Amino acid sequence: MSSEVQENGVPLSPEEKLECITRNLQETLGEEKLLGVLRERDLKVYWGTATTGKPHVAYFVPMSKIADFLRAGCEVTILFADLHAYLDNMKAPWELLALRTQYYEHAIKAMLGSIGVPLDKLTFIKGSEYQLSREFTLDVYRLTSLVTEHDAKKAGAEVVKQVDHPLLSGLLYPGLQALDEEYLKVDAQFGGVDQRKIFTFAEKYLPQLGYSKRIHLMNPMVPGLTGGKMSASEEDSKIDLLDSAATLKKKLKRAFCEPGNTADNGVLSFAKHVLMPLAERHDFVIERTPEFGGRQTYADYASLEKDFADEKIHPGDLKASVEKALNRLLDPVRKHFETPEMKKLIAAAYPPPSKKGAAVDEISPVQLDMRVGKIVEIGKHPDADALYVSKIDVGEEHPRTIVSGLAQLIPQADLDGRLVVVLCNLKPAKMRGVESQGMVMCASVEEPRSVEPLDPPPGSAVGDRVFVDGYASGAAAERLNPKKKIWEKLQVDMRMSADCVAEWQGSSLMTPQGVVRCKSLRGAAIK
Repeated sequence: MSSEVQENGVPLSPEEKLECITRNLQETLGEEKLLGVLRERDLKVYWGTATTGKPHVAYFVPMSKIADFLRAGCEVTILFADLHAYLDNMKAPWELLALRTQYYEHAIKAMLGSIGVPLDKLTFIKGSEYQLSREFTLDVYRLTSLVTEHDAKKAGAEVVKQVDHPLLSGLLYPGLQALDEEYLKVDAQFGGVDQRKIFTFAEKYLPQLGYSKRIHLMNPMVPGLTGGKMSASEEDSKIDLLDSAATLKKKLKRAFCEPGNTADNGVLSFAKHVLMPLAERHDFVIERTPEFGGRQTYADYASLEKDFADEKIHPGDLKASVEKALNRLLDPVRKHFETPEMKKLIAAAYPPPSKKGAAVDEISPVQLDMRVGKIVEIGKHPDADALYVSKIDVGEEHPRTIVSGLAQLIPQADLDGRLVVVLCNLKPAKMRGVESQGMVMCASVEEPRSVEPLDPPPGSAVGDRVFVDGYASGAAAERLNPKKKIWEKLQVDMRMSADCVAEWQGSSLMTPQGVVRCKSLRGAAIK
């Protein structure tokens, strides 16, 4: 697809291509430069994905934008970032990298095929095909002589797992992603807005290596279809590409979709960012019986959103329409993975975890004794201005004394009397002379420094167990052995989702009443 892209038989102007490229994006860095390139030639852009966990339906959001790029005549490269997957705190074990990369390639190509994107217009490449070259390696060394630890950690704050003692691999991650822009010879990089700090890092440091500053295109963070207000058992926690039609129906039925609520509505957002941009291939239709308004076709998202906000569309009708459209997208993907060869690949790339409790020494979130607690008394530590000393009721005979480093971060009045999540089986430790008998769990970001206590779901009671979805069975350890660093090993995989839901390895932290959240720190580490 080249500059001869046409709309109703008329070639697109540079301004029309710009509109197509940037529609539904949250932010564009370098829009003036982008228009300048389009006035001279087709744009060269790449999108990269680290080959870690299984892609799910949210991947249709960038796929839909890639269709827009091709519609605008862009030359598009898709990078399977296999080395990045390993560098990010070893999210993908080294021995599984090649297999997971194969799975990603099949999944992404099947998704693109399902939305009618011609694969012959795309270039696919693995990071390891050029990131191990002599030239790239030398540039990594050159970059390390310029970048401070502070800048590297800040750049990866929203993408790379944030831990107290980060591995050097995670600090290298932003630099490698910046260099990808030069080695892929592109004008622009496309990604989610959570990549913004890496993009500005690249804009700062590539010119210092003598390379040009690139354009950056950012998608918004779209709420998941299965939002945090859904009833959450493990099988209902996310919509996988290979979920059956029956499973999809069950999950959508439980998805949060409040009448008239257009904010934080994952079902509506999916329609906006995936289904409506594809409407020229399949109209987005609300099917209803005549007495409830009859069949309604929508050609633009604004009309759909207005009718939902005005409660002219019932959530059940919206869900049914999204279900039908989503099944149409997923059917070709499901079919692709039906062969014995593909089933074998899935089993090899994502081997099932060991049975919970099978090994005494297995590190598992089952071992964490997390409970809903209520702060019944709180005051400043007598010898430390940065510390609070709290009495927290966790459902035992007497409240526990817990010391927290929140005194300079959260007003005392905001904590007094509130429900929190407490990790109860850490070894008691003295903090400036006061023994602390647990830890208040919080979402935490370093820059700008911000901390928010985790919020148990409405209806939770003091003493309710907080568990990781899928790990509810089994008893927690009476006390975590500090020598085995069980909490430290589990904590590196705990962070807030794009929907501000607390997660461990992508599975929600929850009570019987629903999922645990924080107020606003998307992507933050949990400490």
